[in-house]
Amino acid sequence: MASVQIRKYRDEDAEVVKELFTLGMSEHVPSSFTHTLKQPLTQMVLMCSFCALITSSKSLLLPVLALTLLLAGVRQMVVYMFNRYIDASLGKDLGSIGETYLRRKESCFWVAESDGRVVGMAACLPAENAPGCLELKRMSVRRSHRGLGIAKALCRTVADFTRERGFPAVILYTSVVQTDAQKLYERMGYTKTREFVVPELAAKILNFTLLEYKLDLQQNRERD
Repeated sequence: MASVQIRKYRDEDAEVVKELFTLGMSEHVPSSFTHTLKQPLTQMVLMCSFCALITSSKSLLLPVLALTLLLAGVRQMVVYMFNRYIDASLGKDLGSIGETYLRRKESCFWVAESDGRVVGMAACLPAENAPGCLELKRMSVRRSHRGLGIAKALCRTVADFTRERGFPAVILYTSVVQTDAQKLYERMGYTKTREFVVPELAAKILNFTLLEYKLDLQQNRERD
């Protein structure tokens, strides 16, 4: 791994952490748009609209333009969903990291620093939906520094912190479109435990699925 220091978050990291999170989440818009286009409901709406217009119109131009507008509308819905999630996150835990993650011994927030620049981050806190476990949150590595082992180091930091606090497992949530993240977690020993659709209406329409992963620290210790 490159020369990277993993340290606890400091107040002066606030803006760069928000930038890192926003950029990381925005990267998933294209893959989420592709995922949406693969859904049967989306394909049916697009096909029916195109067929209806081409039947009623004497020109091919109108159906093509209408289909283009529909595709633009679908992409805008995906962008809206991500922007809403980003804004909500920045207004909640990422707007008060010290208060949320650094006031209790069972939670923490780390950044990965390379040459004085924050290039990655991860956090954990007690899991709301899995009593007795910690939840890994806000994992992100700047695109320019991926493939250097930083994400693995952050995962190990969270696992070590969880083990030292006496918790038996770490859980996390990632989306169906974050395939690289899924592969990373599986290489780090995480096991997928369930899948579920995000309860918001737009997410239900787009069939946007979240995956829950769990790292059993007691089982890993026995293997070691």
